Formats: sequence, structure tokens, C-alpha cells
Amino acid sequence: MTARIERVVTSGVVEIEDVEHKVENNTWIVGDDDEVIVIDPARDAEKILEKVGEREVLAVICTHGLPDHVGAAIEVAARDEAVIAVHTRDKRLWRQTWEETWPDIDMEDEGLFAVGGVELEVLATPGVTPGGVSLYCEDLDAVFTGKTLLMDGPGKLGGEYPALSDQLTSIGERLFTLPHETRVLPAHGEEGTIGDLEPQFDNWLSGSLVSGEEPVAPPPLADGTRAAGVRLDLDE
Repeated sequence: MTARIERVVTSGVVEIEDVEHKVENNTWIVGDDDEVIVIDPARDAEKILEKVGEREVLAVICTHGLPDHVGAAIEVAARDEAVIAVHTRDKRLWRQTWEETWPDIDMEDEGLFAVGGVELEVLATPGVTPGGVSLYCEDLDAVFTGKTLLMDGPGKLGGEYPALSDQLTSIGERLFTLPHETRVLPAHGEEGTIGDLEPQFDNWLSGSLVSGEEPVAPPPLADGTRAAGVRLDLDE
């Protein structure tokens, strides 16, 4: 049976200063007709599991420990007693959402997950968070970039870049070395390819992301993190 990739878009409403904001996330499902891995299960476990159907969930992988990447992780994993994987450097960030539990697997760079006859390779891509990862599937010509790389550029946290130099290093060394036809499947927004984004890299390195005219502020909850009071000054 041929492995395939499916997307579930989940949404929620958060309130800041009496103003409600809609937040949307991509959850990705990789597998065949029998088994799947769920990547970045955001808030709506019922919708995600409806897409999974009768297939067995082998693992839930969170590319970052942020609330909008782990919000439905436990419920999605619990149905089939699947394991939950988070990079070791994002475990304490995970605990800001799930105070009484730890992930089952501490991911490390170059780790491998197998499902439906294909493999997902863990690529450490810190920057937005210390333990951010991307997942590369050579067999399906796709990389799941979480919040590290979106189609409008490097992802932000609450409208800011927590560690832009680290993030650009991650993008340049781990993502833009992949084949240009590789699909970029982020946690927010639409997909594209490495070839679509790589030509912009020199401009990012030259400071276009933080210089020039004052940038237009994004919607306050475009990435679903500001409302959660996320703190990144965590012990390793």
C-alpha cells in the first residue's frame, strides 16, 4: 500500500483584552491504509481522529513544544496507545501545556520514524524554540517544517524571532540543502517547495526580515502562541 500525506486544518478562538482571534493550524497525517503518524496535532482531536479513521496511530510527533503543536497530542495518542515524541530541548516547553506528563520519546537529530513503508528523518532546526525540528521524508519528497519555515518566510513566535540567527542557520544548513522539488509542509498556511523559498535566503541573511521600513504587525494570534503566555527562558 502506498504511503500518502493528508492535511487537517484545525481552528480555535482565543481571547485577549476582550477581543477574540481565530487561530488555524495544519496537522499532517502520514501513512497508508493501515497505519499513520500524526504530526503537530493542534487543539481539535476529534477532527484529527475522524481523518485518521480506522487506521492505527503509531506515533504523534510534535515539531515544537508550543501549545498549538501539542494541544491535542495526548488525546490523539491515547486512542491507540501511540507514543508521543518531542525533542529533548522542548520537553519543558511541553510541560507548560501538559503539566503532569512527559513525552514518551526524546527526539534527537537524525532520528528515524517508520510508517507505511516510508521513513521520517528528524532534522534539528532550532530557532523558534530550542528544540524545534523538521521531519524529512525522502520517499514522499516532503519536509514537515512546523514553525521553522512557512511560505512567507521564517516563522515567528508572537510576532517576533526569538533566535533569528539560529533559525536562519537551521533553514540554510538543514532545509535549503534538500532537493528543490521537496514539498514544504508547514504548521501554518499553505504549502510550497524548497525551490520556491530558497531564492529568498540571501535577502533574509542580509537583514530584510528586521530592517527597512517598519513592518506591518501581523494579527496578534497568527501563530496561536501569544495568548498562551509561552515562555522560552527555560532550563535545558
